Amino acid sequence: MREAPEGAGGRPRAAVVRDALGVGVAVGLSGFAFGVTAAGAGISVLQACVLSLLVFTGASQFALVGALAAGGNPFTAAAGAFFLGTRNAFYGLRLSQLLALPKAVRPFAAHWVIDETTAVSLAQPDRRSARLGFTVTGLTLYLLWNLTTLLGALGAEAIGDTAAWGLDAAGPAVFLALLAPMLKSTTERAVAGLALVLGLGFLPVLPAGVPVLIAALAAPAVLWLKGSRSPQDSRRPPKGGRP
Repeated sequence: MREAPEGAGGRPRAAVVRDALGVGVAVGLSGFAFGVTAAGAGISVLQACVLSLLVFTGASQFALVGALAAGGNPFTAAAGAFFLGTRNAFYGLRLSQLLALPKAVRPFAAHWVIDETTAVSLAQPDRRSARLGFTVTGLTLYLLWNLTTLLGALGAEAIGDTAAWGLDAAGPAVFLALLAPMLKSTTERAVAGLALVLGLGFLPVLPAGVPVLIAALAAPAVLWLKGSRSPQDSRRPPKGGRP
């Protein structure tokens, strides 16, 4: 009997590819919004395409062109985009252990370490499935994001107001949809909730990218609070028992 092509965790490859393609296509289409936004900020079609090819991190790209469109200093805009992109370095630390790719491949794979590839990879039960999910998501998203950036920049006037389409929200929405099922414990939910409050709270008053870094403090804060309560809880007698 021929066995189904599954990873070590028993998940069929077809299911991994299906999920990865779904994320890649859904988020890749938001490249239209970036192309239009870049054109509205005075960035040429060539510059927009180069940004998508070489930077390839949607949030940082939107932060850069958004700051430029608001009349910000180019160096300040670039700094905000850089800080926003530093989160990918933390993703890389986790993915390097999970994927364990050959050294010759790592520099190329690092270019695809973004929110969506990280979420798809971490959702897999084994290394083989994680590698497949990372590759399919990264390839699909990279090709489609760059194609739609070009089309969006060329057809900026035809598309009109990108806010009305809501395309710029596709990436974060998909990432949150992938992340939500992974928040199983009370601690994980507390970290996510505090990070949301910190990020949104500082968003109106700090430069782009900085609220994301502050939101990262949610994890050590919750863990410290949990650790400080544990000794007290351990001294309490169990219910129904003797003091």
